[in-house]
Amino acid sequence: MSVIISGGTGFIGSRLTTFLATLGYAVIHVSRKPPDAFSATRMTWMELSKRGLPENTVAVVNLAGEPLLDPMKRWNDQLKEVIYNSRIMTTRDLVSAITTSKCKPKVFVSMSGVGYYKPDPTAEYTEESPGGEDDFVAELSRDWEAAAQLPSDLKVRKVIVRSGVVLGRSGGMISRIYWPFFMGMGGPFGSGSQWFPWVHLDDVAGIITHAIINDHVEGVLNAVAPNPVTNREFSSAFASSFFPPRPSLLAIPEFVCNAMFGEERAKVLLEGQRVLPKRTLASGYRYFFPDLQSTCKDCAYVINERQFMEDLRTKLSVFDKKKSS
Repeated sequence: MSVIISGGTGFIGSRLTTFLATLGYAVIHVSRKPPDAFSATRMTWMELSKRGLPENTVAVVNLAGEPLLDPMKRWNDQLKEVIYNSRIMTTRDLVSAITTSKCKPKVFVSMSGVGYYKPDPTAEYTEESPGGEDDFVAELSRDWEAAAQLPSDLKVRKVIVRSGVVLGRSGGMISRIYWPFFMGMGGPFGSGSQWFPWVHLDDVAGIITHAIINDHVEGVLNAVAPNPVTNREFSSAFASSFFPPRPSLLAIPEFVCNAMFGEERAKVLLEGQRVLPKRTLASGYRYFFPDLQSTCKDCAYVINERQFMEDLRTKLSVFDKKKSS
């Protein structure tokens, strides 16, 4: 059984590949690069367009997209176009491949983000809440989800995963703030009172795996932890997870964030949403890291690879049982 992943070599895609390979799936990455000795099989976008999906494909997962919060790239219309097209065009290409291929997958899982919901200090959002209209990020999420629509007569389950800020030691936000916090120079963004919709890397991969294996899972799932916190609470918890605990007093002022990322993009850091995973929990998913303290502790220390694989096999045993049934 094969799973096709676009964006499979990225932060989330690498962990998802490990999850699925451990469960016995053959993982194929769709990439601009030709196949090589990489651990997972590759196929190019051109090959996908010409040949369609392999006959034994059970799932297609769409993770492709230019990173939004890269401080090394100046925020302007050109970058916004790159970010937009990297999501929308690749999604359309996957939808086209699914539609035209003789062999249809059982499920199509496509990413989105909680930026779909309007930042608000008091509102509470679930998967049924409206959104997609407040700013560039909201409109991007809306169009990304719209691009993932499949023809109504196609018998393929569709799952949209709206992800919060993904926390993991191997990349993402943690890789950018780890050393400042390690040196005791970390702190919240802006006032720190804004909501911080977070999720552990293992749970993003777990939610996608859950969607692939369980036939009853469809529609929108919020990939956020069930315990919302503010940015200040996160900063304090992360700083306290080191040994010895570090302070988290050096807040990054709003004007610095605006200068680094551009005012429009900095809103992602300076404003937030209180997002709950209502449908995710109702679907039967159980979190590996439901609380902030265990997540921060996991992100604060160097990972022992052998211990990681042993822990991973234990975590995935629940999926293995469902896959076999």
